[in-house]
Amino acid sequence: MTGQRRGGGLLVAGTTSDAGKSVVTAGICRWLARQGVKVAPFKGQNMSLNSYVTRDGAEIGRAQAMQAQAARVEPSALMNPVLLKPGSDRTSQVVLLGRPVGEMSARGFFGSGTPAGGGGREALLSTVVECLEELRSTYDAVICEGAGSPAEINLRRTDIVNMGVARAADLPVLVVGDIDRGGVFASFFGTTALLAPADQRLVAGYLVNKFRGDVSLLRPGLDMLEGITGRRSYGVLPYAHGLGIDEEDGLRVSLRGAVRESVVAPPVGDEVLRVAVCAVPLMSNFTDVDALAAEPGVVVRFVDRPEEFVDADLVVVPGTRGTVRALAWLRERGLADALLRRAAEGRPVLGICGGFQLLGEHIEDDVESRAGEVPGLGLLPVRVRFAADKTLARPTGSALGEPVEGYEIHHGVAEVLGGEAFLDGCRVGSVWGTHWHGSLESDGFRRGFLRRVADAAGRRFVPAPDTSFAALREEQLDRLGDLIAEHADTDALWRLIEGGAPANLPFVPPGHPDHAAHAAHPGTPS
Repeated sequence: MTGQRRGGGLLVAGTTSDAGKSVVTAGICRWLARQGVKVAPFKGQNMSLNSYVTRDGAEIGRAQAMQAQAARVEPSALMNPVLLKPGSDRTSQVVLLGRPVGEMSARGFFGSGTPAGGGGREALLSTVVECLEELRSTYDAVICEGAGSPAEINLRRTDIVNMGVARAADLPVLVVGDIDRGGVFASFFGTTALLAPADQRLVAGYLVNKFRGDVSLLRPGLDMLEGITGRRSYGVLPYAHGLGIDEEDGLRVSLRGAVRESVVAPPVGDEVLRVAVCAVPLMSNFTDVDALAAEPGVVVRFVDRPEEFVDADLVVVPGTRGTVRALAWLRERGLADALLRRAAEGRPVLGICGGFQLLGEHIEDDVESRAGEVPGLGLLPVRVRFAADKTLARPTGSALGEPVEGYEIHHGVAEVLGGEAFLDGCRVGSVWGTHWHGSLESDGFRRGFLRRVADAAGRRFVPAPDTSFAALREEQLDRLGDLIAEHADTDALWRLIEGGAPANLPFVPPGHPDHAAHAAHPGTPS
């Protein structure tokens, strides 16, 4: 590539949620990084229960941390200035520039203001654009990810992540469509047609994702779409199995019975190891179990019924944004009794963050659920008190004779009253608990832990001696870069990033209902 300059940019939008925006954004970042381009990811506003802590203690969406790794740069709060962490169907914790600033309803967040005392949408948009511009002043290119669909016209007036930021920063927009779910041509056309003229002028074209079959059979449809909309296709990405990248949201689909995709390799020992993950409400950072799924011979399954514990060699109680709610859910479904039986039988249980907290003796929560004092499961000698200030940290230490790194994201403060020390938590018999997310990504520690699980379960399972989770993650990110390099028109894509949306793109009828007003006042938000 020649003619590189600071400040190039692109917004990757989608016809729907889960169209592949995160994958495409990461793939473009890795493709550019391999070309020597200094690139950064960006998402103005993210709603996710999977988050990450940067080295300076800021909380951002885990997808943006993954995209930063794809770009080979250190993640920062600038890459995800607004993070919403759902606490119910109607409320979310607002994390602004890496720090929690309060709980708000959707109406309150998009209405009169934010918990930080800002002026609602305009103040948030200003913050988002300022962060984007700071990144663009530092990097050759910034690849932005949208959220949901840019054609959610009921939310356009408060939009700070799709066309709102695209128009404010004059970013070209690439719309990604998932052809595997069907209707991709109608989705491309409808997405474009519903936008106001000032937004449509930034929509440069389309990228088909998750295609199975002969691309030549798709070509007539892409040509017709270009004839109708005046906008070209930038490529057709094939359906790729087992990408294994960090999920953005644990609320989008029910995970009961879902098997975490893992490395296709036989076990090193004679038997596999079966891991059951309790699919608790408001499950957060369930990506913790990806490192287990990466081990040959480890099968990871999400479950929500006690009978699914029967053949499990390890049960993981993951993090949650609602510890007390998750505890009640476990009791209602009979899973709490099943965990007590497991512990009594000496069968392994691992609690992480919120899962660790509910395994303790007592919870005092006047912050997250405001439930007051609640008895825990009593499997660990731990008392938990929720504090207003959130712990955000990147701890390092050792356990089982191996070095360990992790990250902490929690309001609950645990007082450990006994047991064997285990990271920041403890172990009693076959029950282990810690606040540390990501600890299982430390290879030596993970292998040592799995050996103990296998011994307790009586399994002839042997961890692979050379599995490197970091290397596997790099391979997956390279696969994303390969998808872009091999199946997108990269020359055209670079021209778009560097030069912006093509001039004189036609208006696509029927257009936005207020298109006449927008044509007269193109600078106002729709």
